[in-house]
Amino acid sequence: MAQQRPLISTSFSYETLEETLDVKPKGESISIGIPKETAFQENRVALTPEAVSVLVSNGHHVYIEHNAGDASHFRDKEYSEAGGKIVYNKEDIYKAPIVVKSAPVVEEDLPYLQAGQVIISPMHLSVMKSEWLEKMMEKRITALAFEHLKDDSGTLPIVRSMSEIAGNAVMLIAGQYLGSANHGKGVLLGGISGVPPTKVIIIGAGVVGEYAARAALALGASVKVFDNSVYRLKRLQNNIGQRLWTSVLEPKILAKQLKTCEVAVGALGSNGGRTPIVVSEEMVSNMRPGSVIIDVSTDRGGCFETSEITSHENPIFMKYGVIHYGVPNIPSGFSRTASQAISNVLMPLLIEAGDAGGFENLIWHKVNLRSGIYLFKGALTNFHLSERFDLKYTDLNLLIASQR
Repeated sequence: MAQQRPLISTSFSYETLEETLDVKPKGESISIGIPKETAFQENRVALTPEAVSVLVSNGHHVYIEHNAGDASHFRDKEYSEAGGKIVYNKEDIYKAPIVVKSAPVVEEDLPYLQAGQVIISPMHLSVMKSEWLEKMMEKRITALAFEHLKDDSGTLPIVRSMSEIAGNAVMLIAGQYLGSANHGKGVLLGGISGVPPTKVIIIGAGVVGEYAARAALALGASVKVFDNSVYRLKRLQNNIGQRLWTSVLEPKILAKQLKTCEVAVGALGSNGGRTPIVVSEEMVSNMRPGSVIIDVSTDRGGCFETSEITSHENPIFMKYGVIHYGVPNIPSGFSRTASQAISNVLMPLLIEAGDAGGFENLIWHKVNLRSGIYLFKGALTNFHLSERFDLKYTDLNLLIASQR
């Protein structure tokens, strides 16, 4: 008789299993500190009294250093009435787990930083030093940079707002210095009926260039825009909704246009490095006396060879009879508007951090936020900084995944 084979079970369970979702932890109350800025020409404040009121009504605690909002004309009384607590000692402000600044972290701030703190501020590559970074890494700081912070659409909301302010402001400044009282040509920006319009040259078709062009056109000026990106020139025309005189950056054409213009605006961007110089000293020397140069990119070297950094107190200098305006932080001159723009981005972000149960949880759930993080619990997560200062780089996505 043949040996019987053992029975092999072929039955499977087809019962539905519960789906395991990544559930956000319950919200928690967060404490936020706003120090008074001591940085050169920094007049902005990161949160307005209105934003503080919303945060406090959501159960969070906000501490404001005495007179932190004065330069933006936000008084201690307004913050106090909004539910914020006024603190007279800088050291106490930095005891808050989250510190929000409108200027970059500088050497004077380092002794006050607490272990494991979250710092939300700009990060200016030009002023950053390796020893400052190393000190922050030692204290296991998590740092978020304004200028790299992306929203849900992938754009940089704070950078865009500051660029819009700078673009609009450029034409107001130009109009002021064209007047006779400021040794200008004595012409009205835009012109009137029967008088030819003033001629404005804009170098750069990004957000600053677009808003400068909008303001100049609204005043009635003749506007000519230069940029090496045909895509940006097309986008500018589409956004403004009318045909403009545009050109790629061809030196002979640019030199010819500069000879006869009243206002020249430098609005070229740069990808981390120095802004390229596209207007030589010779081109500037051939410009009409009394014309105005405003170089918005002066903090990154400037795109005019004759550009120099100036201050809000002494904003201009003369060279070849041409007025040069070289203030690097133009939005800070319109500090109340700039503060409101920054606050509009940061206030919802802080509420989300509270709802998520802290900043670490928010970074886990909000992927587009990760582009702004350059330090995570002391690990350097910005590739450009690691290359520049020869420090160890750690991929943020791997770092977060490994901690879950």
